[in-house]
Amino acid sequence: MTTTVCFAHGKESGPWGRKITALAEVARARGLNVMSPDYGFTMDPDERVTHLLQQPLPDGQDLVLVGSSMGGYVSAVASGSLKPRGLFLLAPAVDIPGYAGDTRPVAGLTEAVHGWHDDIIPPDIVVSWAKRHRARLHLVDSEHTLTDHVSWLCTTFEAFLEEIGV
Repeated sequence: MTTTVCFAHGKESGPWGRKITALAEVARARGLNVMSPDYGFTMDPDERVTHLLQQPLPDGQDLVLVGSSMGGYVSAVASGSLKPRGLFLLAPAVDIPGYAGDTRPVAGLTEAVHGWHDDIIPPDIVVSWAKRHRARLHLVDSEHTLTDHVSWLCTTFEAFLEEIGV
């Protein structure tokens, strides 16, 4: 079965924003299936987790979850049930007030990228989360959106996919 990469967008973005579109091209170039559900119907992070878990997803070894901001929270929480082959998070909303789900990553490999200048999710929170869960973490000279690093994100995502063998 072909691996599926499932994206979870951020709170105020959409399913095919600039980062997701670019990363989806990387996945498709490797022959992977791509899906990006629309979570815009709710601002509740846990309703978004439920929505993700209701999607027609393959077995965990044939699944890669990618989440940005609130979508990082959604993907991390869902990983506990889905047990994906890989979990790739961008400026993830982990360990912040109002987001009560268990963000302990359950994946073959977990990698996160966060901006040093993120004023929405402080870098120290993500550093602490990554340390606690032994997740690979890249800190870059960027803000919350990471849009000034899209090319680098694509290169990093490509290496991530290669490392997990998809």
